[in-house]
Amino acid sequence: MKKWIMSIAVICLIGALYMLPVALSERKVDNSPQLKTEQACEIYIEVEGQKEKIPLETYITGVVAAEMPVSFKKEALKAQAIAARTYALKTTNYGKETIAPTVARQVFYDEDQRKANWTSNFPGNEKKIVEAITETKGQVLLYNNELITAMFHSTSNGKTESAYGYSGNDIPYLQSVASNSDQSSPKFTAMEEWTLAEWNALWPIKWQAADFSRFQLFFNDSGRVERLQLGNNVWTGREVRTLLNLPSTDFTISFDKNTGKVGVTTQGYGHGVGMSQYGAEAMASEGKSAAEILHYYYQQIEIKTIDACLK
Repeated sequence: MKKWIMSIAVICLIGALYMLPVALSERKVDNSPQLKTEQACEIYIEVEGQKEKIPLETYITGVVAAEMPVSFKKEALKAQAIAARTYALKTTNYGKETIAPTVARQVFYDEDQRKANWTSNFPGNEKKIVEAITETKGQVLLYNNELITAMFHSTSNGKTESAYGYSGNDIPYLQSVASNSDQSSPKFTAMEEWTLAEWNALWPIKWQAADFSRFQLFFNDSGRVERLQLGNNVWTGREVRTLLNLPSTDFTISFDKNTGKVGVTTQGYGHGVGMSQYGAEAMASEGKSAAEILHYYYQQIEIKTIDACLK
C-alpha cells in the first residue's frame, strides 16, 4: 500500500514539474499583448481649422514643410523639426490645448497643401521632410528638465535677439549670438517707400517734413530699434514694426524732400529670437549637425527623447 501511495506521489511530482514551464510560458504569452498595448502611446495635436486631431509626428511634418524651405540641408531640417516639436508640445501642453496654424504660432501645411505647393516634386520633397522627422522622432529641447520656448525666425540682422531685448524678460537659453552668415539670405535686407500722405495714414499722429530731421531712434545691443521718439511721442521698435508691417525691428527711416517720399530700410526677417533658419542652413552647409546647430542658438539646453507614455 505504501509503495502504491509513493508511486502516485512520484507520478504527480513529475507531472507538476512537466507542466510548470508550460504554465509559465502561457503566462508570458498572455502578458505580451497587454504590455504592447500599454507602450503604444501617441500624442495628438489639435490644429485650429483641422477637422481631426493630428498625430504629433504627422503635425511636425506639416510644420517643417511650411516653416523651412525644403531645399535646405537635412541637418537644418532636423534642427527645425526638433525646435518645432518642442514649441508645439509646450504651447499645447502635450496636446491638451489647440494651436493656430499661423506665423504667430507655427504655420502648418496638411498633405493636400503640400501636394499643391510642390506639384510634381511632392514625392521627393515629402520623402526628404519625413526622413528629417523620422530621424528626430520624439526629440525635444529641455532646460532644467522642462520644455523650452523654442522660438525661431527666418533671418537675423547678423545677431539673434535676446529674450530680454525682445520682451524685457531674461531667459537663460535665449541669448543674443552672432549669426553673420544670415547676410546671404535673400531676406536679409528690404526697402519700402511711402508718400507722406500714405505714411501718415499708418500713424496715430501726423508727421511733418521737418519731423524727419528731429525724431530719434534708440538701438539695443543686437542692433535693433528699442524705441522711436518724436517729441513727446514714443513707440517701441516692435510697435513701429507692427504699424508699418516691417520685416524686422532693425530699421532706419529717411525722407527725400525732392520726391516727398519716406523710405524705411530693414535688416533681417522676423523677431530675431532663437534659431535663425538661414543661419541653421549655413551651419548645416559647413557640416554641422542638428544638435550642434541647436546648442549654438539655444544655450545650456539638452536634447532628449520624450516618453509619450508618461504624458
